[in-house]
Amino acid sequence: MAGLSPLADYDSGVMSIHDELIEELKDAMRAQDRRRLDVIRQVETEVSRARSEKGFSDDPQGDDLYGSVIAAYVKKMDKAREEFVAAGDRGVAQAEKLAFEVAYLDRWAPKSLSDEDTREVVRVAIMELQANDPKQMGRVIGHIMKNGPSGLDGSLVSELVAEALRSR
Repeated sequence: MAGLSPLADYDSGVMSIHDELIEELKDAMRAQDRRRLDVIRQVETEVSRARSEKGFSDDPQGDDLYGSVIAAYVKKMDKAREEFVAAGDRGVAQAEKLAFEVAYLDRWAPKSLSDEDTREVVRVAIMELQANDPKQMGRVIGHIMKNGPSGLDGSLVSELVAEALRSR
């Protein structure tokens, strides 16, 4: 073992999202839990799709990739769930399935900034750019999304920037 780094066999005990999903998949197969199997397989499909997109340059097993894919999937499923709920009795079963998926994946989804924190980011960006006209909305939003903290909800940023610039 001479020459090996003392950290070579070090196990931090922290599993990547990919590794956790593999373990969850195995557990779901053993338990014959169809709902978990379906959602894990769908996430893996979404990750494969993201990897095959033009310009992909991320770590193929990285938590950033899995986190962003899961966040996008959860957002999409939550919106679909709302539509099924609005459909009434016809959409109840599908809405329940999607609610399970959203709740199940929540532990791996990156946490969003609160509305108050997002409002503060918008206020600071408007001051930095000295924006005072609604025509500058795109510039402000672009600046925030490029330079702002992670966990920003783009639609909330857009709404808050429009509101702030209209009131000036």
